[in-house]
Amino acid sequence: MVVGGVVASAVGIALALAIDWFPTLASTQAGKVHTLYDVLLIASVPIFVLVLTVVIGAVIQFRMRPGQEDQDGPPIHGNTLLEVVWTAVPALLILGLCAYSYVVLRDIEEAPASERQEMTIGVTGQQFAWTFTYPKEIAGGEKPLSTTELVLPVDRPVKFDIQAKDVIHDFWVPEFSVKLDAVPGITTSYRITPDRRGTYPVVCAELCGLGHSVMRSRVRVVTPDEFDAWLQEQSQPAVPEGADESQLAAAGKQVFAGSAGCGACHTLADAGTNGQIGPDLDEVLKGVSEDKIRTDIVDPEAEIAEGYGAGVMPTNFEQTLSASELDALVAYLKEATQ
Repeated sequence: MVVGGVVASAVGIALALAIDWFPTLASTQAGKVHTLYDVLLIASVPIFVLVLTVVIGAVIQFRMRPGQEDQDGPPIHGNTLLEVVWTAVPALLILGLCAYSYVVLRDIEEAPASERQEMTIGVTGQQFAWTFTYPKEIAGGEKPLSTTELVLPVDRPVKFDIQAKDVIHDFWVPEFSVKLDAVPGITTSYRITPDRRGTYPVVCAELCGLGHSVMRSRVRVVTPDEFDAWLQEQSQPAVPEGADESQLAAAGKQVFAGSAGCGACHTLADAGTNGQIGPDLDEVLKGVSEDKIRTDIVDPEAEIAEGYGAGVMPTNFEQTLSASELDALVAYLKEATQ
């Protein structure tokens, strides 16, 4: 049993470490979390194999043989030393793993040496959308910048201040390997430093209602120059001043596909989207007035399309979209569905 257990443990550890359990590492914290996971695997596999080996060995060695059905087993007296060992060793192992986990947690929560290097971004969860708020010191405008897309500069520390407006959500970027609940009434926070450029999903990891599966956004990790250019672009008006109807509709199409993210849930032929979560806009908006379209966007609970449930479409578009973006989106939907 000892020989079999040692061999099985070695094979199990090798397989556990060979499996690619995690998505791409995209933050400095991710590597530390993955190392902790590997340590837990190295400690857990031998324990599992030991218990399994003893159980299987006992079943084979001490099983009942034919003719022993009416016999009692031999009297057994406990082994005090053995009982002490098998109690103390797991306790020490658990204590060591807890201490190491605590060290890793403190390490990934540590603030950067200079707070001026750190960027603080507000994260708000609401059924069923994420809103990201950049303070005006970062946005470079007269007021904070709110957007449904998260953009971060590579290699710059970020602190997320996380809130929820309705129920418990969970802010999670799998590639960052850190996640935390968004709880109504309190602000939770965690830090990450993105170190790999790319586009990654933002998901809710806490069941929060009917639209939980579509509570998704994305984070783009870009170069500092690209980040500054994006901030500059966001500060520009979404719709040119004095725009005519065609310009307004063209800008609205960009809002539909970009900051509003409507295509994830709705089908619209003109935009080339085929979302199935919400109604087909080509059907439900045909012949509808602009006032009705606006109401459907800012107050989706006022009238729900037949066959669809309440509490799925976000109710915060009046806050996440500027007045000009909302006007452009309404104009575009009116033009695209007639």
